[in-house]
Amino acid sequence: MSDMLIKNTRVFFNNRLQPGEVLIEDGKIKRIAKDILGVDAGMTIDVGGALTLPAGIDVHVHFREPGMTNKEDWYTGSCAAVAGGITTVIEHPNTIPPTVDKRSFKQKLRLAKRKSVVDFGINGGVTHNVDKLPLLWELGVTAFGEIFMAESTGELNINEDDMSQAFDTIKELGALACIHAEDEKIRLENESLLKNDMSAQSHSRIRSNLCEGLAVERAVELIHGSGTRAHFCHISTLEAMGVLRKERYMAIHGGAEGAEHGKGDGLDGSRITFEVAPHHMFLSTRDWERLGSFGKMNPPLRDRRNVKALVNGVNDGTVDVVASDHAPHRELEKDMDIRSAPAGVPGVETLMPLMLNAVKRNILPLGRMIEVTSKNPARIFDLDRHSKGSFAQGYDADLIIVDPHDVRTIKADDLHSKAGWTPYEGMDGIFPKITLLRGEIVWDADINVSRGYGKFLEGCGHNISE
Repeated sequence: MSDMLIKNTRVFFNNRLQPGEVLIEDGKIKRIAKDILGVDAGMTIDVGGALTLPAGIDVHVHFREPGMTNKEDWYTGSCAAVAGGITTVIEHPNTIPPTVDKRSFKQKLRLAKRKSVVDFGINGGVTHNVDKLPLLWELGVTAFGEIFMAESTGELNINEDDMSQAFDTIKELGALACIHAEDEKIRLENESLLKNDMSAQSHSRIRSNLCEGLAVERAVELIHGSGTRAHFCHISTLEAMGVLRKERYMAIHGGAEGAEHGKGDGLDGSRITFEVAPHHMFLSTRDWERLGSFGKMNPPLRDRRNVKALVNGVNDGTVDVVASDHAPHRELEKDMDIRSAPAGVPGVETLMPLMLNAVKRNILPLGRMIEVTSKNPARIFDLDRHSKGSFAQGYDADLIIVDPHDVRTIKADDLHSKAGWTPYEGMDGIFPKITLLRGEIVWDADINVSRGYGKFLEGCGHNISE
């Protein structure tokens, strides 16, 4: 007997949206066809013409546990994820303590296994701990980073020498480096020049386009020097996009001249990939007036020119991934002057609804949305080895059922993060009716599984003896 048959649905299959049915068995996609007849399914769901699509993979979340559970924890963060159509997350290391050694990794893994309702990976932190990276790799971290080139939440920024050493080690391990690219020298200079400017907009000026663009250029030089595979987090500027677009072109078409740009394990043969965040695609410096300090994140809000470049980059295939950088803080923490307020906004629950609404509005094609929220994240972070990221036979039945006509106003009161607010208040989103993880209905207007249903997706270096 098969577990489930989804009938009367539309699927994006063979690069087009078409009527179909989906058969699920043992938590996997067993068959996708226009009509599936003569099967004995334990459950049949007639979805009334709604879409059945791959669930999202969010490769950049901060669930704040351990150490900051007043902001979020593994249960509330993962509930927010499935309610928004995300079934797999990768958690980043700037918790308290940061995930930089065996003890801190084991502590976080214990908590996640006990509480998460989504499948998950855990990234290892990079500080002055280069000697600890091989053991973290054996313990099963997904990747290394964010590697902070400038001060940000958690104070994990490192200097260029430490970063270069880390890249060499990460290359030797065959791992992936995740980079938060902002130039600390430029940030400090701008902060000094603007010390008397307490407007919210000053945050965008301090962490300027140049601050990100130069950091990306320097990081690319170090990547070429080490030969490591690297992924840039939350790229937000025209300048950085230009550098990374050139890197991709040289890797694919550069011939002998492009040799140092190197063939890697990334997409299209490039060793460098990158993500953008919804808050840089759907918000801009125009929102400073509305949001004030609640709009503070690193890198900061950008003007409409940069927003347009990011959206175009998603459309033309330059952008590899859209990830939320879910970084929740409570309202009382954010409600202060721009210098004192912590950086970061919640976003894991609104990532897919915003992207689906962008498809409905013809801002993005559906195929590209699926690539940047599911297929590409799985390939870049080696989650396809865990049967993630493809709507195909044999892959995990991680699916969302969506009615594209059911456009909802995003309201903080309807969301599940402990943050209790959202920068997207009042905007439109298309939320899933049902979210399935490994063939199990985890969301259907409420959480349908117990804490700990989520599975740890160990990284490629995992040594079972550890």
